[in-house]
Amino acid sequence: MFPALETELKQETLPDPYEDFMYRHLRYYGYFKGPTCLSSTVRRQIEAVSRGSLLLSSPLLKSRQLLHNDFGEVNPRLREPRDLFAFLPSSGPLQAPRWPIECEVIKENIHHIEWIPPQPEYFYQPTGNEKVPEIVGEEEGTVVYQLDSVPTEGSYFTSSRVGGKRGIIKDLAVTLQGPEDNALLFESRFESGNLQKAVRVDTYEYELTLRTDLYTNKYTQWFYFRVQNTRKDATYRFTIVNLLKPKSLYTLGMKPLMYSQLDADTHNIGWRREGSEIKYCKSSTGDGQQPFYCLTWTIQFPHDQDTCFFAHFYPYTYTDLQCYLLSVANNPVQAQFCKLRTLCRSLAGNIVYLLTITNPSRTPQEAAAKKAVVLSARVHPGESNGSWIMKGFLDFILSDSPDAQLLRNIFVFKVVPMLNPDGVIVGNSRCSLAGRDLNRHYKTILKDSFPCIWYTRNMIKRLLEEREVLLYCDFHGHSRKNNIFLYGCNNNDRKYWLHERVFPLMLSKNAPDKFSFHSCNFKVQRCKEGTGRVVMWRMGILNSYTMESTFGGSTLGNKRDTHFTTEDLKSLGHQVCDTLLDFCDPDRAKFMQCLEELKELLQQEIHKKFNELGQDMELEGNWSDISLSDIESSTSGSDSSLSDGLPAHLLNIAREERAGFASTLQKPHAFSRNSKNTSSSMVRNEKPRLNESQLNARDKDTSLDPSNVTALILSQSKERTQREKPGFTASCSAKRSTNRSQEPARDMKPSWSRNRYPVAKRGRATLTVYPSLHVYTYP
Repeated sequence: MFPALETELKQETLPDPYEDFMYRHLRYYGYFKGPTCLSSTVRRQIEAVSRGSLLLSSPLLKSRQLLHNDFGEVNPRLREPRDLFAFLPSSGPLQAPRWPIECEVIKENIHHIEWIPPQPEYFYQPTGNEKVPEIVGEEEGTVVYQLDSVPTEGSYFTSSRVGGKRGIIKDLAVTLQGPEDNALLFESRFESGNLQKAVRVDTYEYELTLRTDLYTNKYTQWFYFRVQNTRKDATYRFTIVNLLKPKSLYTLGMKPLMYSQLDADTHNIGWRREGSEIKYCKSSTGDGQQPFYCLTWTIQFPHDQDTCFFAHFYPYTYTDLQCYLLSVANNPVQAQFCKLRTLCRSLAGNIVYLLTITNPSRTPQEAAAKKAVVLSARVHPGESNGSWIMKGFLDFILSDSPDAQLLRNIFVFKVVPMLNPDGVIVGNSRCSLAGRDLNRHYKTILKDSFPCIWYTRNMIKRLLEEREVLLYCDFHGHSRKNNIFLYGCNNNDRKYWLHERVFPLMLSKNAPDKFSFHSCNFKVQRCKEGTGRVVMWRMGILNSYTMESTFGGSTLGNKRDTHFTTEDLKSLGHQVCDTLLDFCDPDRAKFMQCLEELKELLQQEIHKKFNELGQDMELEGNWSDISLSDIESSTSGSDSSLSDGLPAHLLNIAREERAGFASTLQKPHAFSRNSKNTSSSMVRNEKPRLNESQLNARDKDTSLDPSNVTALILSQSKERTQREKPGFTASCSAKRSTNRSQEPARDMKPSWSRNRYPVAKRGRATLTVYPSLHVYTYP
């Protein structure tokens, strides 16, 4: 996809080796497109440009790469080379995924159609008679599928290639003895597949072992595999025997996903929830160090001789993303406001894509006035629900909807749709090929070992130097709680108290049947210091979130007790855009309404806390011993993993890097220098300009002064009567109950007006009210 530099350059040389190197370097970055051996005429042209004479007529120079000063004169130097560059020409193949050289990969293209079930897919209702299987293993069964060359803990990634392992791909499935042989044929050596072993323990019963994340002995949750040679009238039982989480949504009625190739080809039916006798329980086996858990279910296949797939959630592969981005790149309308770039290469050499989405600005002032929004997904490869929300967001923001056009007029969107392509390709649940959870290493200094998050953090750091980042959100999946919710960070600036909770509350109003504000949490724990959410917050982004989307479904409103479909998740991506417009509406009524509701909710929580402590509370009482951190529970219900530290082979590298490394995460940004501006514009009211002392205060994980918080709540409670706000009945309870009957039903859309930005929709002149920010031409 990118012609190699060495194949482009001829073997011609200049007398001066340094001069030869520089011209090769400039041509590689697109600043020069002449031959390496330059004629004296061309050299004189270049020298003239260096003296300030712009030769626009020269076919060898790209004048747009030259810097200009405020008077339009040429600056005698080229722009700093960008580390992001264009890709995806209008014609040409996509880059095939690169696999570790230990992995065998079948040469088949796996593709699934998108399909929306015509009826709601309800949770499984346990009967109490579900069988607890006795794991017998290969000693009493027959191994019908087994991967041999799988890297585990103790080994580490060395190199990769397209197609993985060299040589002939072995046939791992059993050989059928004839048409009457009803043994299932298993396969998972394709993108995102991860079945390690299948053991046939009875005619229609199989025990399955999942492959752990590569170069680890942990993280078995995601599954995705294929079966062939099915029989229609038989009842099959599948049991996954080596799951590691003690709790799972399968205990709350979640069903596995099944895909029939014949149904897809003949009836246009895609993934659907199937399974009976579903049970998640502790396994009778273990590795001696940690207990195993098993998931068992029965299934009846719809056709004889069918090819079927099973998955933990709707797969979304690296190739799926590339096909989507290629369609965007080839769309002449979308290409005008969506620029595709390569953020970096992953450890295996796969491209990590960056999208910059914004409408062209008429003036530098308009460009400078735009705030930024940063979105990312799939840092955990097994959480494909994040990709479906991202797809919904991209579908909307790239559309010709008036709201989408308005968002592109007032924002610059930076989108990293797949942070961990290596993990997605090999079918990992949580880790990259470094064998570590990337969402615990956003503070890393090892650029070569954790390139995806290092470059993402660096991109956001440079973006903060250019303009204000209104919101950062990383899309994840959750395996133990239903609904969709956000994790944020408590703001310590008294002036912006509770502001970080406004966006989640607004989103719960816009998606009342999917998004649960009740499940949101804003506590920053020490074990989460390396997550994207916390690191970006400490860099100065007030509204910094992790969005958690369930693998199961909803317990709210009209979707109560039903599984989420891909359409549900994509619609949440649309509603994120809708909420952004509400959040930034120049009419501050919605914002202030949400703040009032949040203060009332906090008052209720403080009352509840005193009741739990068995203490009496009076309005004039002193609650100085209670802070927001005390009130709010931890996010222990999340899918968090504690960091295992660095792999052994990286420890020495880290020590060497750290010796000469000076942290720059808390460097004050360009917009901080204007924080004393007393403009009353909407931008300044919503986002604090954090100075260095405030960032340092954050590092101490201090909470708000509880006495001040309490005084404010009490004074306001005296002035108004308790009332119910329209469109909102949830409580940010400190106790996160999993009892679905206690979850508030919110069927009503918010009562506030939907006519946003009435002036801006007629034209873009109103953009000039935004503060002027320094322009930095980052791609």
